[in-house]
Amino acid sequence: MALVLVRRLPLRPRTGAGVQRAMLLTGAVLTGLFLLTAALGPLLAPHGYAQLRDVGGLFGSQQHPDGAHPLGTTIAGYDVLSRTVWGARTALLIIVAALLLSVVPGTVLGLVSGYLGGRPDRLLVGLADALYAFPPLLLAIVMSLVISGGRSSLVGGLGAAACSVAVSFVPQYFRVVRAEVIRVKAEPFVDAARVIGTGPWRIMTRHVLRNSVRTLPLIFTINASEAILTLAGLGFLGFGIEPNSAAEWGYDLNRAVADVTSGIWWTAIPPGLSIVLTVLGTTLLGEGLTDLADPRLRRRPGTAASAPVPGSTVATDGGGDDD
Repeated sequence: MALVLVRRLPLRPRTGAGVQRAMLLTGAVLTGLFLLTAALGPLLAPHGYAQLRDVGGLFGSQQHPDGAHPLGTTIAGYDVLSRTVWGARTALLIIVAALLLSVVPGTVLGLVSGYLGGRPDRLLVGLADALYAFPPLLLAIVMSLVISGGRSSLVGGLGAAACSVAVSFVPQYFRVVRAEVIRVKAEPFVDAARVIGTGPWRIMTRHVLRNSVRTLPLIFTINASEAILTLAGLGFLGFGIEPNSAAEWGYDLNRAVADVTSGIWWTAIPPGLSIVLTVLGTTLLGEGLTDLADPRLRRRPGTAASAPVPGSTVATDGGGDDD
């Protein structure tokens, strides 16, 4: 009687896919909370971002967390919880402003450069490389000094930070769009459009552009974190938005440095934690979307269980009758 022993094949590890899903889910949750807080700021905040008193009088300076002020008050007498919630709206504004100022010119220049080629392409590529030499934070400080002497309103502070961040973002979108345009313009459907007499402008806008910007939403989420950090850096260094113009996490963190050395923790942790969680959420969301968009990193369900591992064999024993 023949005896056949079949060894079960080991499964291919799927830890990579699990990590990708966890990153995407965590980033989506943190980013969703940030957007929800920014949208519902006036409803969630118990007080205004520059409010110093209520019907009971002044809030007081450096008050301990209690029922009236769940996160206490700052050295200037502002409610910490209110400033933290309102700061989410300021952070969202800088993200929108920076992306608008960088996506549009970066996309247009990348489209023109990649489609036309030749001398315009070499000139724009050299200009994009030169823009990388400007550190965003240093450029933001210079712009803040030029705009309003280092202390700015909401519009001035957002403008300085958004313009400086946009300078570093434009080359990124330019390079991505240019590379996609060079690939797309060699596709057969573009050649067919030229054969039937379609003009260059129509080919660029209708056929090439729409197929060259599919990866831009992935870059949005990653660059959003840099915009928040630049605005927070301005505020922490003392070049940010004035507290009576808007709530800004970097400014509040700067004012709380002296409190930490005195054992007053509640003025520094909320704005600092808000910066960390928001940047972490947008970064994880961008990385997770990038992994999902890459077909080499996607795996169909059941593939790991059915594919044999290289080097594995099916062990068999026997071939004769046992006497």
